[in-house]
Amino acid sequence: MPAFQLTSGKLFQIKEKKIDLEKDVQGLTEKNLEAIFGLQFISTEFHIENFWIDTLAFDPQANSFVIIEYKRDQSFSVIDQGISYLNTVLRNKAELVLEYNEKTGKSLNRTTVDWNQIRVMFIAQRFTAHQQNAIGFRDFPIELWEVKQYENNIVFFNQIKAPEVKETIANLTKNKIVRDVAQQIKEYTFEDHLKKASDQIKPLLKEIRERIFALDTSIKEKPVRNYLGYKLNWYNFVTVHIYQQKIRIYVRKTILESDKNKRFKKVPESWAWGKTPIWFTEFSETKDLDYMMSSIKESYEAAPDK
Repeated sequence: MPAFQLTSGKLFQIKEKKIDLEKDVQGLTEKNLEAIFGLQFISTEFHIENFWIDTLAFDPQANSFVIIEYKRDQSFSVIDQGISYLNTVLRNKAELVLEYNEKTGKSLNRTTVDWNQIRVMFIAQRFTAHQQNAIGFRDFPIELWEVKQYENNIVFFNQIKAPEVKETIANLTKNKIVRDVAQQIKEYTFEDHLKKASDQIKPLLKEIRERIFALDTSIKEKPVRNYLGYKLNWYNFVTVHIYQQKIRIYVRKTILESDKNKRFKKVPESWAWGKTPIWFTEFSETKDLDYMMSSIKESYEAAPDK
């Protein structure tokens, strides 16, 4: 889809520029991983076995690693290369954790990483119809991102979605490597978290979920192992953690003006990711829903995409 600039009530098409994926996009992406995808940069050209991973990143929200590859041509197989990267990484977990610890100065334990949530991102100027149809399996965590550069230093990243969500890829192949990788990948759902709650908490979870979605039609739900994340693009403005007898929520804002009763506690900076302070509290009764939503709405309104 072409891009336009509005000038004096008229639309003028912005011309697309030729882009160098290796020199321009990779460097630009690595310097702005948090702004573009909400990811933490770990390493460039990371060598593991026979592979050189263009960009190794970490997703603090999913608590897992992300492999990013930049493609200049359209001749590669999404499935073959995606499986190769996933299989190699899952065989070398310790090497990724070591790289993370050395580059960040933090102490990440291999057992605390959610390896079920690891994923591969391919970034290219465009993808073929065949490549687009190759994604969308529930246990095949491959993302396709088109990147375009325009005049006036405008850069646009757009995720290509599969036409439909398909069944597990393991059911369609007898390839042992594919089946082994698929068994290690887990796609979490809202129902997975709902099962954790008691009969008292389940209605509260459904209600707060409906109220969050009502804030904006562009809000996306991202279930991971420990919580439900609600985001605008990459930015999680609230996470909902479900327990049998309570719900814990985390919101992001410099100062929570709506927290009149001081029910929210600030997360220590050593735990948080990003520059915006994070606050959390717990509740277990219907009468607290309005109070919780006031802070959730405040966090939503402060999201950088607003």
